[in-house]
Amino acid sequence: MGAGPRVDTPILHVDLDAFFAAVEQLDDPRLRGKPVIVGGLGNRGVVSTASYEARPYGVHSAMPMARARHACPHAAFVSPRMWRYTEKSEDVMAILGEVTPLVEQLSVDEAFLDVAGARRLLGPPVDVAALIRRRIQDETGLTASVGVASTKFLAKLATELAKPDGLLHVPAGEERAFLAPLPVSRLWGVGPATLHKLERIGLRTIGELAALEPQLLEHALGPSLGAHLHALARNDDPRPVVPEHDAKSVGAEETFGADLRTRSACERELVRLADRVCTRLRRAHLSTRTVTLKVRFGDFETRTRARTLSEPTDVSTVVLETVRELLDEFDPSRGIRLLGVSCSHLHGAAAMQSTLAFDDETAAQHERTERRAAVERAVDDVRERFGVRAVRPATLVEPDQ
Repeated sequence: MGAGPRVDTPILHVDLDAFFAAVEQLDDPRLRGKPVIVGGLGNRGVVSTASYEARPYGVHSAMPMARARHACPHAAFVSPRMWRYTEKSEDVMAILGEVTPLVEQLSVDEAFLDVAGARRLLGPPVDVAALIRRRIQDETGLTASVGVASTKFLAKLATELAKPDGLLHVPAGEERAFLAPLPVSRLWGVGPATLHKLERIGLRTIGELAALEPQLLEHALGPSLGAHLHALARNDDPRPVVPEHDAKSVGAEETFGADLRTRSACERELVRLADRVCTRLRRAHLSTRTVTLKVRFGDFETRTRARTLSEPTDVSTVVLETVRELLDEFDPSRGIRLLGVSCSHLHGAAAMQSTLAFDDETAAQHERTERRAAVERAVDDVRERFGVRAVRPATLVEPDQ
């Protein structure tokens, strides 16, 4: 067996409620209180997020969009704006980082925290959870559900039960009693096939599973899965919160409702992606040496091409020029379903200043790049004050705007 549950309840699991849809409702007051479904709007689209107003109609994530339209035809159907969700996610994660450095981000909308070290300043974990929910609401306009428990598994389960817009604390010493009446489907690792096997041997609640001899469970499910589920049923989950390590890459990609079939259409999307990625680089004070272009064709064949630059950069035009050249190796007429741009081999922004002597032509090119970099930094300042859409590349502005 593992180390067993901790004697306190310092683990928090924070999950933003219906995140993509909530951001859309935040940005467009006309959508508030109405069903909102975010996802691919084309024939092959799937639901990314459904607002809580849409869920009573049976709409859920990963559902084909055609089925969602049939189930809830009066909903607002919105294409994802990943750049905006990333912005709001970063705002939330900054709040969490001010509470404790022990933040393990799982995705754009959820994270684990270990708040044991914050107790002296902020009070017991349940008070910290309430503070976090209040700050997220006040500072970002979003709602978050939070689970508080002695283990990661139980904190995440508590969040699921607290949704939407709730807080659930499982006190130390009451974990086994809390878990006992819950269905075994609540355990991590119990999918439809495993659930069928458990029901065949008469196990329907977590308490019944916890009371079973481990050897019998391992015989029914196999040693690894049997031991795993028996441990979770007894709240034996010693995994610590592991803070996020330095980013190894920064990227963005877009799946299109209809395949792109011309170079001009592809280049327009590359402008958007390069701008998004380099804005994130500058915000993180990073520069890149390697730029990668990802292409997925309509038949789902996926290919990548990469190029290493002569010096690190965070300049959008440099990254854009690179991915345009990499695009030469692909035939858009095949139909391109997805494009992605990513930057790796990251350095601190200061690395861009360590340039060696130039010849005249290289020096002139470097001066042009520096001027462009200054413009992009000024654009970042404007966007910081007035929003991302305040300044956009000219090719992304619609003719009637």
